[in-house]
Order: sequence, then C-alpha cells, then structure tokens
Amino acid sequence: MKPLRIDVISVIPGFFDSPLQKGLLHIASGKQLVDIHIHNLHDYGLGRYQQVDDTPFGGGAGMVIKPEPVFACIEGLMEQRDYDAVIFMTPDGERFDQARANRLSRFHNLIILCGHYKAVDQRIRDRLVTMELSVGDVVLSGGEIPALMLMDAVVRLIPGVLGDSESALSDSFLDGLLDCEYYTRPAVFRGMNVPDILLSGHHKNIEEWRRNNALKRTLQRRPDLLDEDTLEELKNI
Repeated sequence: MKPLRIDVISVIPGFFDSPLQKGLLHIASGKQLVDIHIHNLHDYGLGRYQQVDDTPFGGGAGMVIKPEPVFACIEGLMEQRDYDAVIFMTPDGERFDQARANRLSRFHNLIILCGHYKAVDQRIRDRLVTMELSVGDVVLSGGEIPALMLMDAVVRLIPGVLGDSESALSDSFLDGLLDCEYYTRPAVFRGMNVPDILLSGHHKNIEEWRRNNALKRTLQRRPDLLDEDTLEELKNI
C-alpha cells in the first residue's frame, strides 16, 4: 500500500522534531504507512533575510504572512505530484472532527499550511487552500499544534498503524457517541468495584452494557451528539 504523504509548511519547522521521532507518527513512518515532510517557509523567503511576513495594508497590530513564499512552496510541491487537499489550520475554519479524520485517512497526498503571526495573506486562502480546518474555538500562536493534532488523528486510522486493529474502531465519535467506561485489574480497588457485568464473561451482555453506558455518557457530557434514533434508544434503557 502506498503511504499517505503529508507535506507540512511552517515558519518553525523544528517544532515537529520531537513528535516525529517518538510516538505514533514515528511508528507509522517506520512501517512506511505515512511519509511526512516538513518544509521551512523561510527557505522560500524574500531577500537577504528570507522575509516571509510584512505589515498589513490598512494598518493595525501584528504581521501577515506574505503570498510569495507560500505560493513558491506549494506550487513547487504541486509540480511534483497531485494533492487531494491543501489544508489551512485556522480558528475560523470548519470544525475538525472524527468524521473528517476518517475521510482524510483515505487520501493519498496532503499539504498542511500552518499559519503564524496575525494572519496569512487572503490571496493564499483564495487561490491555494482547498480546506480550512479549526480544532476548536481558541486562538493559538500558530498552526503547528493543530497540524500535529490532525496528523495524529488521521494517521492512527490507517490500517496497520495501531497494534490492535480494533482499537481505532471503538474510539469516541466513530459511531456518533462518546466511548463507554473501561476498567482493568484489580476487580476491587480501594473499595471501588468493577461492574459485575464486565466480570461475567457473557459477551453479548457486555456489549449491550457498553452501548448503554456510551449512550448515558453522551447524554450527560455531549447531548448535542445525540440524534432522534439515539434519543429513542435511550428511552429503552
């Protein structure tokens, strides 16, 4: 299987050194299931000081990433291969969720543009970007942390990345619900007991308990995730 290729564009490429040398992304790369390339936007900067930002037209605080370096980097990548999406991580993008991660995990080539400073020149977004994603209603110093979140969420869904092929299939949100509670040994710890049903060995009853527990947890914590069918299911618990 051809690995998923991800090209990440950042003004601080060293930010990714540790995450790519440890953990899931490192494991996936070692298995040749993902091929991640980090590009330093300053390599495409202008002039002696490799400038990548400038003051905004109309005044105001902050700096704006210039169009020339981003166009040079992305167009250079596009000359080498076709990309399924050019993703810009931004607070005003569409919400990144599990369903989106599932779709992206089936792509072949992705570009992720990490914003920095105040903004990026709007012409970058208008001409180059095909998908704008947000990881939440919060403003960070740059798009590097959201880019890592996206890569981790997407790569772990690629078949063969996780040691237990079932573990990704039972995560929260995959069926529209939060995941159920989990317990391990010992069965009694400081007076707290594991639910008897989980010790019964009756797999059908255990699966029913897990489903009901997931429904109840979702109702308590994220009722916005429930639809008419799951609300009706809750009535029968």
